[in-house]
Amino acid sequence: MLKIVVAGPRGNMGQEAVKMVANEEAFELVAVVDIEHNGLKMKDVPSMLPLDVPIFEDMNDCFQQVNADILIDLTAPEAGKKHMKIAFENGVRPVVGTTGFTDEDVKELSDIAEDKKIGAIIAPNFAVGAILMMKFSQMAARYLPDVEIIEQHHDRKLDAPSGTAVKTAQMITEVREKKSQGHPDEKETLQGARGADFDGLHIHSVRLPGLVAHQEVIFGGVGQTLKIRHDSLNRESFMPGVKLACETVMKIDVLVYGLEHIIE
Repeated sequence: MLKIVVAGPRGNMGQEAVKMVANEEAFELVAVVDIEHNGLKMKDVPSMLPLDVPIFEDMNDCFQQVNADILIDLTAPEAGKKHMKIAFENGVRPVVGTTGFTDEDVKELSDIAEDKKIGAIIAPNFAVGAILMMKFSQMAARYLPDVEIIEQHHDRKLDAPSGTAVKTAQMITEVREKKSQGHPDEKETLQGARGADFDGLHIHSVRLPGLVAHQEVIFGGVGQTLKIRHDSLNRESFMPGVKLACETVMKIDVLVYGLEHIIE
């Protein structure tokens, strides 16, 4: 039985994670960490599931009072980074779905995990279909190096481009020689019209109400195009990946960035 703490239990992703953990026979939800309601139980807060699970506002207090194996953190980059460090100090293995970590953040956290020999997983996207989209895109980029990415998310998302788009671009550039898309003399008559530039590959971000998480990778070749698209229609789509990450993080002693590294 894996004992799990969820940070951010009232967020859209957090609520789904709480449900998933509560419904899995091999998991036990031992606490949640929220910015409010310290000392109450989840069942005492109308916006939470009616569970007999304690709420903490301070992560250190939580780990001092509750025996936990895993922290699922679905908050924000700064909070997620802070929570990961506290988890490492307490021998708890973090599974983090927050995007917006810098390369320097990942390096720093990787060094801590390696030093303490504690497994951790940071995943820009937990949807298994999205991971397959990234892998397929990397495969296609070997043969069709002209490529652009369009990612679409709800209008409450704070970072742009999305972590999934950036991770996809990183995977593509591992197998694609650097080149600039479009005409060499092209000029933007409106700043930003060509999107963000990632080693010559352009990423376009769309933010609209009604969207959840969607990404299309478009490849162009002589006389042909290839489109690889993934759509998350609800946040339940991320939970099989969160479950897999929780099961895997107990078997590793380093930080893994990206679910693609644990999917064969």
